[in-house]
This record gives sequence, structure tokens and C-alpha cells, in this order.
Amino acid sequence: QVQLVESGGGLVQPGGSLRLSCAASGTIFSIYAMGWYRQAPGKQRELVAGITRGGSTHYAVSVRGRFTISSDNAKSTVYLQMNSLKPEDTAVYYCYSDKSVDGRYWGQGTQVTVSS
Repeated sequence: QVQLVESGGGLVQPGGSLRLSCAASGTIFSIYAMGWYRQAPGKQRELVAGITRGGSTHYAVSVRGRFTISSDNAKSTVYLQMNSLKPEDTAVYYCYSDKSVDGRYWGQGTQVTVSS
């Protein structure tokens, strides 16, 4: 079992920045990737960014150049630095982790609201 605890969401004005964190605990030894999805009201959950244990990253086209994903393997934590935020970035952001045996785990989600 893996537990994922997210933090860092909140209300920010357009053009502002937020940094999300996701700390993994439990049986984390076989986690090979982590990342973030988001889900806006009335929309499907979509991939935002992911990072492998080796450091390879990928991003949704809509956030490329504005968001940066990083990880601290020693702390089993993944971060999402979000800059130049837009109202359309408003969503619940979910952290995930992928394990080679157990599959995917999800965090509880953290709300990000971009509004003036």
C-alpha cells in the first residue's frame, strides 16, 4: 500500500504561482513514476505532468512552459511548480504513483482556484 498526501493548493490570481507537493509513504520501494492529474468541474480527469524515478518528465501541452515537475527521491516526494496560472487551470489536482506490482495509487486531491 502507498499513501499519498498532497499539499500546496489554494486560491491565486491569474498570472500567479503555486507549488504543489505530494509525499509518498508506505511500501514505496517499487514506485517507478509519479505525477499529477487534474479534474475541472464537468470535465474528465486529465494528465498534467509525470516524472519517472530516473528523472524523465512529460507534460500536457496546455501546461508546457508554465509548469515544472520535479522529485526528491530521498524524500519520496514529487513537486509541481505552477507559474503563469490561468483561470482554466482551476481544478482539483490529484497526485498519483505507479508501482511495478500494485499499479497506480491516488492522493485525495487538492483544490487549485485561479481567479481575480
